[in-house]
Parts: sequence; C-alpha cells; structure tokens
Amino acid sequence: MKPNPDTKPYLILNLILAGVILLIMGYSLFYSPDENEYPVPCIHEKLTGEPCPSCGLSHAFSLIVRGRVDEALAWNSQSLRVFIFFALQLVMRLGLALTAIKAVGNLRRVAVTDAAVSGVMALTAFYPFLRILWISLF
Repeated sequence: MKPNPDTKPYLILNLILAGVILLIMGYSLFYSPDENEYPVPCIHEKLTGEPCPSCGLSHAFSLIVRGRVDEALAWNSQSLRVFIFFALQLVMRLGLALTAIKAVGNLRRVAVTDAAVSGVMALTAFYPFLRILWISLF
C-alpha cells in the first residue's frame, strides 16, 4: 500500500529519526566498553579538564546494550533514563511510520500528540542535564 502523499513528510521524518536512533544503538554495540576506545572525545573535558554531566554516556550505553546496567550507572547515573528515552522513541518512530503509511485517522492530531509526548519524554529524560546547566548559569 502506497502512503498518501500528504503523509510522506511525516513518514520520512519518522524513518530518519528511527535511523538516527539505530545508529546510536549500533555505535553502542560496535564499541566495546571493555576496550574504551570511543572515537568521539568529550570536548568539554578536553578543554577544561573537568567532566561534563554527559561524560560517560557512550560507555554507559555500550554497557546497557550488553545488559550490564549496574556498571552503566556507575559511568553515568543518568544513562539508563536517556537510554530508555531513545529506546521508546525508536518504538514510537517505527509505530508512527506505520501510522503514516496507513494514514489512519487525522494525521495532524497524531503529529501534534507525537510532538507533545516526545517533548515531555525529552524533558523527563534530559532534565538532570538541564538542571545542572541552569544551576551553573546562576
């Protein structure tokens, strides 16, 4: 079944976001937490010598995808909540892509609900990082 032309942008957006999340998960699977050879260094730590609130997330994600959650939390205490955010977003993106293909109901209402739910999820997942930023600004 071909998607309705009006739903094509929403379908493409959901597939792109799902692809990005799959790349993040693939990155986590590809790099071993035991070897600790991640290609993307923390710029903040390189410049200041101080770890930032998100330091250790790559390592923690690699541990989480291998089922080593306790170790992941030791690397970054917020890693599990951020990982769950991405995992739920992946499921949502794939489900919403199917919704766009089937064009069930009012897609505009689906898109608005998607934006609201995703926004709340993002604020919930990333609140500790934002809180630390806000505290450091004042």
